[in-house]
Amino acid sequence: MSGPVDPTSPRRDFAVIVPAYDEVENIAPLFEALAETWRKHDLSGEVVVVDDGSNDGTADAVRHAAAAFPGTVRVLRHARNRGKTEALMTGADATSRRWLVLFDADLQHSPEEIPRFLDRLGEGFDVVTGWKQGRYEKRLVSGTYNWLSRRLFDVPVHDLNAMKAFRRDILEELPLRHDWHRFFVVLAHDRGYRVGEIPIELYPRTRGRSKYSGWGRIVVGSLDLLAVKTLTSFLRKPLLLFGTSGAILAMLGVIVGAVALYYRFALGQGYRPLLYLVTLLIVLGMLLFALGFLAEAVAQVRDRVDQVERRLSARRDAGAGE
Repeated sequence: MSGPVDPTSPRRDFAVIVPAYDEVENIAPLFEALAETWRKHDLSGEVVVVDDGSNDGTADAVRHAAAAFPGTVRVLRHARNRGKTEALMTGADATSRRWLVLFDADLQHSPEEIPRFLDRLGEGFDVVTGWKQGRYEKRLVSGTYNWLSRRLFDVPVHDLNAMKAFRRDILEELPLRHDWHRFFVVLAHDRGYRVGEIPIELYPRTRGRSKYSGWGRIVVGSLDLLAVKTLTSFLRKPLLLFGTSGAILAMLGVIVGAVALYYRFALGQGYRPLLYLVTLLIVLGMLLFALGFLAEAVAQVRDRVDQVERRLSARRDAGAGE
């Protein structure tokens, strides 16, 4: 047993969110390991399992295993498979605990990592993510994705798609879309939250099958990466992006027009395709400028909405503290 724990620490006010899709084989060993961790470290958090449309009786297995668990267990179920991001949001909505730990049901991470994450949060971090250690499948893909993310978003962590722990209220500010749990750290860091990491061991899956595989996920992940970059960077100053692009196209139109005039009056050769190209470049440049002004107006409205949401959140927090 560990020593006395501050009742205000994350160890006393947390919930573990477990998305589970066709993981019936892992439920019993998962809860055995969780129960051992709870007893060993004197934890008092609750476990929220979200059965994400399983067809193998995962939810029933959770209810059976929960009978021997030394804490509160909530079982929620999606009628169909909706994805890990949606499961995270469903689980977060079902608990009032201040701190959340996102933990996979496949036992590729040990529940013994949970108190380490909570202690790291207690040091003042808003988000803590794991940095996978050792050899594992898809290391090349994962490493490339994380390298690109660090370069694009300048996040101070090595691994964006591993076990995570964070303050629950952060979810209220982040625009999480389908499969955007992978960008949770990026979006939180972009909003100014303090992000940290700890090294964690990744174990091979011994039961069931992986739900995240195939080249299609690489394509989707790459497009999502571009979408998040657009949200966090380009849309902050859309006129700079579209205006610069429009100016470049218009300038190219002027240059091509000068070449067309040279051909026509200096060489006496008319070349009609150049005139078409001039028209196309200048029109596209003007359209991009117009799009930039419209996007700038939308960005200002978005900033106003964000300010209102932050003020309302601050008032709720102040009211809860009275």
